[in-house]
Amino acid sequence: MSTITPPTFTLRPSPAAPAPRAGHTPAAAPAPLDPQRLAAAVHAGAEALLAKQRTEPFARNAGRGASGRHWCAELEGDSILCSEYILMKFILGQHRATRPDGSDEWPRLLRMANQLRLSQRPDGTWGQYPGSPLDVSACVKAYLCLKLVGDAVDAPHMARARAAIRAAGGAEKCNTFTTFYLACLGIVSWNACPAIPPQIALLPAWFPFHLRKVAAWTRTMILPLALCSALQPVRPLPPDPANPQAGPLNIDELFLDLSFKHRLSKPWSRDRLFTWNNTFLAIDRLLKLCRSAGVTPFRDQAIASAETWLLERMDPATTEGLGAIFPPMVYIQVALQKMGYPRSHPVIRQAEADLDAFEIDHPHPDPTLDHIRLQPCFSPVWDTAIALDALAEAGRTAANEPRVAEACDWLRRREITRAGDWIENLRPQDRHLRPGTDMACWAFEYRNDWYPDVDDTCMVAKALHRAGDRPGETVNRDTAVRAVRWILAMQNDDGGWAAFDRTRDRPWMEAVPFADHNAMQDPSCSDITGRVMESLVTCGLPRTHTAITQGLNYLLATQQPEGCWWGRWGCNYIYGTWQAVNGLAAAGLDARHPAGARALTWLLNCQNPDGGFGESANSYLDRRLMGQGPSTASQTGWALLTLLNLVGPDHPASRAAADWLCRHQLAADKPAYAPSTHTQATPTPDDRRLAERDPMTDRAGGWAEHWFTGTGFPKVFYLRYHLYRHSFPLKALSRFKTLSQAMW
Repeated sequence: MSTITPPTFTLRPSPAAPAPRAGHTPAAAPAPLDPQRLAAAVHAGAEALLAKQRTEPFARNAGRGASGRHWCAELEGDSILCSEYILMKFILGQHRATRPDGSDEWPRLLRMANQLRLSQRPDGTWGQYPGSPLDVSACVKAYLCLKLVGDAVDAPHMARARAAIRAAGGAEKCNTFTTFYLACLGIVSWNACPAIPPQIALLPAWFPFHLRKVAAWTRTMILPLALCSALQPVRPLPPDPANPQAGPLNIDELFLDLSFKHRLSKPWSRDRLFTWNNTFLAIDRLLKLCRSAGVTPFRDQAIASAETWLLERMDPATTEGLGAIFPPMVYIQVALQKMGYPRSHPVIRQAEADLDAFEIDHPHPDPTLDHIRLQPCFSPVWDTAIALDALAEAGRTAANEPRVAEACDWLRRREITRAGDWIENLRPQDRHLRPGTDMACWAFEYRNDWYPDVDDTCMVAKALHRAGDRPGETVNRDTAVRAVRWILAMQNDDGGWAAFDRTRDRPWMEAVPFADHNAMQDPSCSDITGRVMESLVTCGLPRTHTAITQGLNYLLATQQPEGCWWGRWGCNYIYGTWQAVNGLAAAGLDARHPAGARALTWLLNCQNPDGGFGESANSYLDRRLMGQGPSTASQTGWALLTLLNLVGPDHPASRAAADWLCRHQLAADKPAYAPSTHTQATPTPDDRRLAERDPMTDRAGGWAEHWFTGTGFPKVFYLRYHLYRHSFPLKALSRFKTLSQAMW
């Protein structure tokens, strides 16, 4: 790694109170928090978090060999998970079949359809998160599923959905992945889908488009889709019971222009002829012409190569499903069935079991609430790392808390000991390093050995280091040191870190027609970079190390004009600013530096009048909404941690945020489908409305949170991490308490 001269900074005095944002009412400054009240809140939060530990893996067949104390909370996505599962079963012809365990499939699908009804909003739409605009793709898939299970198209909930879809531009506005499902069911032709030639599996590494240059999650998604694109599976739907003479069931009523059932709906750029968008649309048209003319060189070789690549990454000894995430685990079942794999084949049996492990069965005596829902994946390593980090902040360590020590043991057993795709992108001088010996890395899930990630690895390293060791041991901190080596090898040339690979930004890839999941690639991002820098310094890397200096330069270069940072993996600017400021503080940048001053100005203008902080994912759609939204426990925790780095615990904004967390801590267990009881605060109307639709239960001492604050793919898919509302408020209150004690 080259050596660069550390930047020279000119410090300036702390900024004066910023001018308030238009229409912004500052939070009232509370009196200093009572030390006993604060200590009680931290103790209750730590006990509630420890009570959420698991001793067995989340699902009946997940995490083979993964028993032991750890955390794995539900990871909640939106309605498309149930929709796509139901559609997959129709595509496979299994919707009326007997399952491998002897049970009937149809009743399960009916209960998943009930989850779709539960998640439908009063206006008839489905969205990506509470408070989001309607999502046309989610609405079309949910409508189709409900029609497939027998809901009458003139039923009020179906009529509202249909009207909303048509008002939003019709089914032709669906994204690429939705169109693939429709093509597999004969609802649209394969010409309406972008061509994904399987020959991409044969492209050499020097070619501009290569598998190692796209994001890890994209690799596992596009190869099964490439097989489907080449083989074009179609299982026509049965006749519509309401109109059996009209042929197979369809959703023609959702289209404004039926011609889009037979052609790509992605528009050409009219203002400029030579754009990446037009280039790729022209390539798509050429590929389809070649396919219709039978000019498909190396097709069979490419299909065989893709099959080999996929089967290797489905080995149950290395992963729990292809990519260990929902989308490729669906697509691969469709692709392999078309290739002739019977349902009894061991590969298919395992793929089916791995996907079904995401199921959460929620029986309820009220038939309107009885349902099955699905997770997009498991999050045990991440959940365990953030819980341990919070508990360490609260003073619970491996030396004084056996449950912490056992969770550290569990994390070490989850360390990945084989090289995955990522090793091909390392610098030549780093490719001799081997996980499990020279360095350490972790994946997000119970088992996903092909795809460890930087975010989890740096969080695990920090958690192990901060939790420390049992007396007489050094194993946790020794493991953290090995993790530092892997993280350093993964730093990008721009000074930042990405999630899964050492890579660089290739914006042109986002114009590829099948790239509308908005995450074709995985470039550096500020939030991961800030967290990595904090982890590296915590684990003993000197602040003067070149990696820290380069990371600092990256963060300073990516600060937004408003003073915040964009959040790739959490909502949104509050998350990104928290992580970036952590990195700046770890690098030793004085909080009075202009970058810190601008961040403080922005953050103070985001604080809600109640003292809390919140930000809707709508800020990904409209920058004017950055930092704005109902106060949430997780985002208030992030903001408080940022304030503690910038101004300490005695600032009025810090006290107001800590007071919000104390007031909103649960005073009693929260039942499913019921509002929570806080220690002092009264639930807002939004809290009550969302609580009535929330099947989650929560323990006293924790926090309730009904909003989505996690990001999967910006503008496409969002997450509600059910441990965020417990770990991050506990961490923030614990640090506030520690820093306040130094002043008492």
